[in-house]
Amino acid sequence: MSTRDIYTQAPADIPWTVPATGSARFTWEYDDGRDRLLALYQKGKDKQWDAVTRIDWDLEVDPYDPLGTPDEAMALYGTRHWGAMTGRDRAELRRHFASWQFSQFLHGEQGAMVCAARIVESAPDLDAKFYSATQTMDEARHAEIYSRFLQDKIGMLYPINDNLQALLGDTLRDSRWDMPYLGMQVLIEGLALAAFGMIRDTTQKPLPKQILAYVMQDEARHVAFGRMALRDYYKQLTDAELREREEFVIEGCYLMRDRIRGLEVLENFGIPHDEAVEYTEQSEFLHLFRKLLFSRIVPCVKDIGLWGERLQRAYVDMGVLELGDSNLDLLMSQDEEMAEKMDAERFAAEEAARVAEVGEAIEQGAAAEG
Repeated sequence: MSTRDIYTQAPADIPWTVPATGSARFTWEYDDGRDRLLALYQKGKDKQWDAVTRIDWDLEVDPYDPLGTPDEAMALYGTRHWGAMTGRDRAELRRHFASWQFSQFLHGEQGAMVCAARIVESAPDLDAKFYSATQTMDEARHAEIYSRFLQDKIGMLYPINDNLQALLGDTLRDSRWDMPYLGMQVLIEGLALAAFGMIRDTTQKPLPKQILAYVMQDEARHVAFGRMALRDYYKQLTDAELREREEFVIEGCYLMRDRIRGLEVLENFGIPHDEAVEYTEQSEFLHLFRKLLFSRIVPCVKDIGLWGERLQRAYVDMGVLELGDSNLDLLMSQDEEMAEKMDAERFAAEEAARVAEVGEAIEQGAAAEG
């Protein structure tokens, strides 16, 4: 079956083409470079994994409740539309929301793959090129995973959200070599990490929990890479150059904030656009979700040295300024530890099952001989 056949609405531009400018930079310096980035490169090599074998794709998923989403988390909950829905309608709504959310994850990972490849091309330092090459492979694996989950387990895809597409386009069109770092590593990946983490920590469904934990283990390295590279580079920029990047961050954060509404889903259920906007603005769950989504972006932006007055005012307007004091290193280490813990628990359970199976076979053999 073609992917086109399971889109809720076929994308108008397949393939999506973004005219790009900028220089490909080659370096002939093959010394050790910056030890921190080379250590991250080594970690990136050591932590490569195969999505076909590490993830248990045999786990069953109910396409009409893939995440175990509570009623209160649905934007229509408590409205006249919700009251008029049958149980089947509400199940279909859950399917659409999960499809929309994971479709945006998929499109974001596709964009991340292209941006990582762009960094390989344009970054001036060899150590950054080395690490970006491992990240490109990581992002390809993530796109593979989300695509398989959507096609095999939910059976439905949504086109890329307009706001995400706009930010990806702005990131890819900019000729400055650091902008794929800033747009992708800090903004898009930071937002994705927070969204992944919220679902990972609240869902009781084993397959999506497994997927998100393993993807987040990779993403923790990617954000660390962006922070190292940009922190060093931004120390060299003038105030005017820093303000330009802060303007990009401000615009990108507003785009990302507006990305999470899921208006496309409500409109597919016949809700007029203005009414859909009103429902999402009134949803207490979405207000909390929106704020928590910036838990990774704001401290990272502050850490790399973008913290001017205008940027701080924008974060006050969004209600997220206080997140700048969050401990980003702790969050990232927890992401890695959770994936390792999940592996240990899974493989311990599998080993126990194998031991039990061998023991049972021995008992049956002994009984037959007797």
